[in-house]
Amino acid sequence: MISWLVAGIGDISSKRVLPAILSEPRSRLAGIVTRDPRKAEPFGVPSWQDFDLALSRCDATAVYIATPVFLHAPQTIAALRAGRHVLCEKPMSLDYAQAAAMAATARECECTLGIAYYRRMYPKVERARRLLAEGAIGRPVFAEATSHDHFNPLGTTRAWLADPALAGAGPLRDIASHRIDLFNYLFGEPARVSAHVSTLVHPFAVEDNATVMIEYHSGVRGVVDVRWHARPARDEFRIRGTEGELDLTPLNAPGLALPAGSESHPAPANLHYPCVEDFVSALLEGRAPRSSGETALAAEWVMEQSLK
Repeated sequence: MISWLVAGIGDISSKRVLPAILSEPRSRLAGIVTRDPRKAEPFGVPSWQDFDLALSRCDATAVYIATPVFLHAPQTIAALRAGRHVLCEKPMSLDYAQAAAMAATARECECTLGIAYYRRMYPKVERARRLLAEGAIGRPVFAEATSHDHFNPLGTTRAWLADPALAGAGPLRDIASHRIDLFNYLFGEPARVSAHVSTLVHPFAVEDNATVMIEYHSGVRGVVDVRWHARPARDEFRIRGTEGELDLTPLNAPGLALPAGSESHPAPANLHYPCVEDFVSALLEGRAPRSSGETALAAEWVMEQSLK
């Protein structure tokens, strides 16, 4: 049985993370860290406002970090040094140096560090990965991922996303990070990065759009374009090869189009459940999680190169 301390009760935590832990049969919720203790009351477990105090008093085996990005590195490192395994929300941290420190601390403390890039666990992503390995589209040569919406966090509970000191960047870290990680998962180690990042529409200090081109050692070239100022909303993801194309558009829907026809591979209703389930299995089986601190470093490197 894996017992959990969850730090942060925002939208993702309350709608997905906590329900995933409560429904995972090998997991037990042991405590919550929140600035507002009233948010923890429905869960019937001890709660703390101070993260370090929670670490000293809670008997948790693992900690889920669901706080704003600027807290990811210090809280993850503190939890690892306290002998806890950690599953941290994405993006991993504010920058590559912090992410590398997190991964190094996990190795030093011999604890497991996972990063919640849950799209790696989409059934259709796994199916696409197998199809690529089987040569279903020949040699993959190009991939594109587009995520567009009209979003301004100012004046909402997510206003911290527009503060570079708290979020690190805008849509690059918030939504491109998922797609960059998927490219890394599918195509291997990134070799070179070029990017255009700017603020065109919204009145805040982070970028409101980013276009990132990644050249992989495998020869694949991938382009990720994310925007907080465009309509209509888009969620496109395509992989082109020498013999055809895989189309996962919309990425968050079950459809997968391939040269031989169309397939449907629905994800669970709770998108975080497979991520929590895989992390628990990794701990019990003594293996690395599918999305680990080590695998997430590649996405951090790409984003760091994009902001230079």
